Amino acid sequence: MDEAFGRRVARVGSLADPVRRALYRFVAEQPGAVSRDQAASGVDVPRHTAKFHLERLVEEGLLVTEFRRLTGRTGPGAGRPAKLYRRSRRELSVSVPSRRYDLAGQVLADAVERTLAGMPMPDALAAAADAAADAVAGGAAEPLLETLARLGYEPGAEDDGALCLANCPFDRLATDHRDLVCGVNRSFLTALARRFEAVAEPVAPGPGCCARVRPQLGDGAPKGRAATRP
Repeated sequence: MDEAFGRRVARVGSLADPVRRALYRFVAEQPGAVSRDQAASGVDVPRHTAKFHLERLVEEGLLVTEFRRLTGRTGPGAGRPAKLYRRSRRELSVSVPSRRYDLAGQVLADAVERTLAGMPMPDALAAAADAAADAVAGGAAEPLLETLARLGYEPGAEDDGALCLANCPFDRLATDHRDLVCGVNRSFLTALARRFEAVAEPVAPGPGCCARVRPQLGDGAPKGRAATRP
């Protein structure tokens, strides 16, 4: 969890350099991939400076490269392919505390599509939450606590072995649409917990999440990894 957060912060931090930020914006605004010379000219820096910062942006995953002959010619005498840069499709965001509005949006959009196909809304929301839990857990072998941490719930162990969830990843949505969003969240956590042979329980309203997750006891030990669905 800390390593993943650190990597995201480092990528965002790499744009603090004004030259690097200008190069990233220039490349991102172009309709196609650009060469080092084009990038250097576009932000008015020497070619070697552009090369250094472009490669750093590639290392951070913010740009990707491809090779192509700019002349359009092929065969002997056509010259070597040029290294070109374009914006990566990777989405990058860092929020403190963690928010996952993309996950809420996916569940709600899926539920709307199901209602348009004739499914009652409560059933559609439950089915969409179950599908999202499948996508998140899938065949993952990571422990339940790590999965919840990756999703931004900030889980912590309580005395009875349950996991309290100190953060709501959908906080702003829940503030404006509490009944809907908390209902979706509990459905999602119930479906997710089931894959780890655990249960989600509602909790009284507070500063954190509207539910907690309690591993079920079996054979004298709590279950901790995602179970394979039949």
